[in-house]
Amino acid sequence: MKLPARVSRGVAFSFAVCLLIAVVCSPALRANQKGKKHGSHAARVQTGLDVLEAQKFAPLRGKHVGLITNHTGFDAQDKTTIDLLARAPGVQLVALFSPEHGLAGRADEKLSSTKDPSTGLPVYSLFGDGRRPTDAMLEGIDALVFDVQDAGVRFYTYTSTLAYCMEEAAKRHIAFFVLDRPNPINGDVVEGPMLDADKTGWLSYMPLPVRYGLTIGELAQFFNAENHIECDLHVIAMKNWHRNYFFESTGIRWVPPSPNLRTPKGAILYPGIEILQNAGVSVGRGTEAPFEEFGAPWLNGEEIAEALNARHLPGVRFNAHPFVPVSGLYAGNRCGGVSMRITDRTAVRSMRIGIEIAALLQKRYPKDFDVAKIVLLVSNDETIRQLQSGAPPEQIVASWSSDLAAFDALRRKYFLYK
Repeated sequence: MKLPARVSRGVAFSFAVCLLIAVVCSPALRANQKGKKHGSHAARVQTGLDVLEAQKFAPLRGKHVGLITNHTGFDAQDKTTIDLLARAPGVQLVALFSPEHGLAGRADEKLSSTKDPSTGLPVYSLFGDGRRPTDAMLEGIDALVFDVQDAGVRFYTYTSTLAYCMEEAAKRHIAFFVLDRPNPINGDVVEGPMLDADKTGWLSYMPLPVRYGLTIGELAQFFNAENHIECDLHVIAMKNWHRNYFFESTGIRWVPPSPNLRTPKGAILYPGIEILQNAGVSVGRGTEAPFEEFGAPWLNGEEIAEALNARHLPGVRFNAHPFVPVSGLYAGNRCGGVSMRITDRTAVRSMRIGIEIAALLQKRYPKDFDVAKIVLLVSNDETIRQLQSGAPPEQIVASWSSDLAAFDALRRKYFLYK
């Protein structure tokens, strides 16, 4: 039976209204749309420098400032921390201090102090004959400002520079400001063995796991309290940063914080791959992909990649990939190599990967791979002892759990972000 036109239109209209109500009122769909909107329009992270600018540099007004920075110190408009502080009203920038790799972040050797061509200010190297600012360097300074992007890894020396400068500031009653920046490999994961107490020094300032899951500002608070530095510390916190963010989530332009840490992917793999070099393995220095591949002239890449894939390590796949480094270990020599492809960055546990590789190389190449030498960066004798005894990697990783649980509880006291 054919309905009158008015009735047909009315039924169609009612059906459309009901459908619209169902769509709008669906909790699952609303949640899904909300999630999409948040993911596609996430606010750019404002670094501590960006926040300080928004404050019109008020915390530093009236102060004579020494700035510890390098090429990673820049704001959302790519203006450098040096230029901004040099022009900030009421702020007197009087000296610059550079960490390892220098102001430009390109040097791989010790550096002498020099002058900054743009400001004419002295640039005191903290990776030269000394690692700490001296009385002469700090003369006339009543505030030190630290603005350096770190790697979130215990043996990355920018953290030691931070701590040493905090200690020198405390001795002289100089205020210390940290302009916070993201932990590029997120602030959720803690991983690796704790540093043995007798192995503190330039490469590892104090007992921490290899991945400590704190921003540089949170780490400064940790150092200040837990190592009893007791300097006059002020952290200019970021805005819009969350603990589960990897660097790609921040909206900030990636700038390699050191010459070989070229990509965010390399930064994720770096903690576990870097430990291998001292034992006789190229970790990709002198290639296009440092820390994303490893190898040696004596290594069979196909066999090692196959063995590692059989371990089904979360978030990563291994492929045979020979390479010839142009510099660094084995420069000019063809290396049997293995490249790593991250399939799920949230699942990657780089220290587990490093221990798996170390255990495998010791078993296959005991004459070429000296596992005892990875203690330089692992800095935990019990982990080395277990590797030498042939303990399964999963057992070694499990042996870290109680120390990591205790550290995780402790670090939470210093959280600035959720």
